[in-house]
Amino acid sequence: MPGILRPTDQFHVGIVAEDFEATKHQLTEVLGIDWCDDMGGPTEVRLPTGDTSIDFRCAYSRASASAPRLEIVRRVPGTLWEPTAGSGIHHFGYWSDDVAADTAALERHGYETEATRVGPDGRPFFAFLRSTRQTGFRVELVSRAARPSLERAWNA
Repeated sequence: MPGILRPTDQFHVGIVAEDFEATKHQLTEVLGIDWCDDMGGPTEVRLPTGDTSIDFRCAYSRASASAPRLEIVRRVPGTLWEPTAGSGIHHFGYWSDDVAADTAALERHGYETEATRVGPDGRPFFAFLRSTRQTGFRVELVSRAARPSLERAWNA
């Protein structure tokens, strides 16, 4: 049975870090991961409590034969971007051809939208959704339109 999301569209696993630099350093020492340049800055998002601007910063691992990439996200206090207990995995990131439609499909399957961002074209650019099931996980949908600019950043 095909799923809502396709395995071939999964491109990263996100980890939110209390200590961003120390987490990157540890993953380099232990797993040999090489990092792309840090990216991000002030980002307008819509949360269940309303529109806000957050300082969203992250770094992606460089490409390797073992996709998907790792994404380390700097902690944003008081938001969904707080460190996760246990494994530290915060979310699974997927490319989406239609963020609004995929968000609606996940909501029909028991997910709640936690944050969204609208792109320059007025359409959803990304969305974070959390499963309401005990065994669920968080998903980030990212517009496939972002892929070329992210790939340029990853290859810089």
